[in-house]
Amino acid sequence: MRRIIGLTRFAVVVPALASIVGALLLMAQGSIEMIRVFIVSVSNQVSLKDTIVEVLTAVDAILLGTVLLVIGYGLYELFVDTDIKVPAWLQVKDLDDLKSKLIGVVVAIIAVVFVGVFVDSNRAQDVLSYGIGAGALVAGLAIFGLLTQKPAKQPKASTNKAE
Repeated sequence: MRRIIGLTRFAVVVPALASIVGALLLMAQGSIEMIRVFIVSVSNQVSLKDTIVEVLTAVDAILLGTVLLVIGYGLYELFVDTDIKVPAWLQVKDLDDLKSKLIGVVVAIIAVVFVGVFVDSNRAQDVLSYGIGAGALVAGLAIFGLLTQKPAKQPKASTNKAE
């Protein structure tokens, strides 16, 4: 019974791979959109604000892809293979590591969306409401991160007393 329950951790492989595939899709679409925006902006008379909004939209897709990639790697690393080769900043040792990485990327996405609204003249009236909402969300994430954070490990005191 114990072995069967232990094997259920491999059920996480499917959502981890799905997150990675979704990440690759969003990153590819964001990159293609960035190239399209570049070509249209160079070949046509496009306003700077329109270009900024389209570039930020592409960056938003790429950042969302990054979130999915972090989720996919994190789930796989936590449940299946702790020795997966990823950069040190992407290594996930526990759910708190995954949570803090996700909060950081989500805050970056919120900032990009807010800047997109800020420079989009068609949504100028929404800037204040988006700003308040984004600020409240970032503050909530920061509070959540602080309140659910594990205390730092204290170094163990030496048991050998110098005489």
